[in-house]
Amino acid sequence: MTSKSKVLTIFVRNYSTPKHWSSDAVKYEKVKYYPRSPNHKDPPIVPSKLLMVTLVKPFAGNPYWDKNVLKQLGIAEKGRDPVIVKNIPEVCAMLWKVKHLVKITPIKLPDKLPDQNDLGGSYLHPNGTFYTVPKIDPARIESTEKFENNPKKLEGLRISEKLRLQWLNGTLP
Repeated sequence: MTSKSKVLTIFVRNYSTPKHWSSDAVKYEKVKYYPRSPNHKDPPIVPSKLLMVTLVKPFAGNPYWDKNVLKQLGIAEKGRDPVIVKNIPEVCAMLWKVKHLVKITPIKLPDKLPDQNDLGGSYLHPNGTFYTVPKIDPARIESTEKFENNPKKLEGLRISEKLRLQWLNGTLP
């Protein structure tokens, strides 16, 4: 061996992980996780059953494979309107391919969803919370209309209108 080859073999660096790192790692299937403290426990996660997906970048100008994924998800037809998709591995794999084009929001459903008969109205807030409004009692609607249309009710606009009409007709008391 020549002296040059000895010099080169001496300066080879070892890029292995430090021993204290490998002992601190917690393995979740194929992922190694390094907690901040040894007694750290992750809180339990309950994944959402539905996801709200909104297009945030333009559809045009993307490669055909991204456009195909957006069409399969139904986002291409809706444009900027949100689309509701299931949180299943197949859909998540498609969303992973277009994550740079969309905003994904998990939908928080109430604990108890109402029946079809009890449902007065519902709406999905942009932050992903699903709200349900209970049905209003018909007696309450009737009493509200009766109160608003009561001629004896003293209301500023109604009084001014009556007085104006009396002034125009010349029948002031």
